[in-house]
Amino acid sequence: MPPGNYLKKIDLTNPKYLQTLVENRRIYNLNNSELNIFESYEQTYRVPLTFNDFVITSMVRGKKVMHLFNKPEFEYLPGETVIVPANETMIIDFPEASQVTPSQCIALAVDARYIATTLTYLNEFYNSDKEEIHNWKLQFNKYHFENDTEITDLINKLIRVCSSADKAKNIFADLNLKELLIRLVQSQHLQQVQAESITNTNEGRLQYVLHYIHEHLTNKILINDLCRKAYLSRNAFFIWFKEQFGITPVDYINNERLKLGKQLLAENKYSISQISNYCGFNDVNYFVRLFKKTEGITPGAYKGCLNGNKIITSE
Repeated sequence: MPPGNYLKKIDLTNPKYLQTLVENRRIYNLNNSELNIFESYEQTYRVPLTFNDFVITSMVRGKKVMHLFNKPEFEYLPGETVIVPANETMIIDFPEASQVTPSQCIALAVDARYIATTLTYLNEFYNSDKEEIHNWKLQFNKYHFENDTEITDLINKLIRVCSSADKAKNIFADLNLKELLIRLVQSQHLQQVQAESITNTNEGRLQYVLHYIHEHLTNKILINDLCRKAYLSRNAFFIWFKEQFGITPVDYINNERLKLGKQLLAENKYSISQISNYCGFNDVNYFVRLFKKTEGITPGAYKGCLNGNKIITSE
């Protein structure tokens, strides 16, 4: 799998302190959450795992296969996050775990009252658009996420804070946890609006703006045009968009263009410059820099990974 936004590696448990070779567990307690670090060192299948609280999990190393929500199984790899409601049993396979290639993931269990308080905050302060009041809530229409840079950074900070001896760690953890929850909810909201923008462009101006972006993704998109379509000033448009989705409109456009670029790279039919131009980037060097910043490698190296070749470091 091509590199992406991975969590920083966590030291493995000293072998003499292992309690079990399957889902060995370390626990760090905070006021509103509990950080669990799980490691598995042998191949095994159909392992059940249930939390009494809502849980945010992220893979650090290795591979799992997840069976969740009576949906088709899926591979769970480093650079990915899964959220699970309280009392929902995950069934987990460890097809590649061994002493040499252990799997490791974190699971952050969050108190229900803390989540309720955070969602109340969202509903009070992130509904500035009185024409489109949104009831902010955690949903499970999207539960499997690719880690973007901001989510990865927040989880890395939480791991560092949880495992520290800092007397103020509960304060720092509270700030990071609240932001992480908000970004996950905004990401779910974005997915919902994206789906609505495909089937019903008249649902609201959020859907209308996203539909316009996707219809013109391969062309030049002027922010001023988007502002006019949303009937907002430039400054108000940026604030409104960021409140709704957690990212700026420019970042959203670039992310969608990079997704298209990855699809074209997978087809292995076009040069890097052709893909850059088709995806709406006028400067191929900018496309390469942005791709490397987001994916961790250049478009050429990504293409090589997909084709099973050795990773290269330059175009």
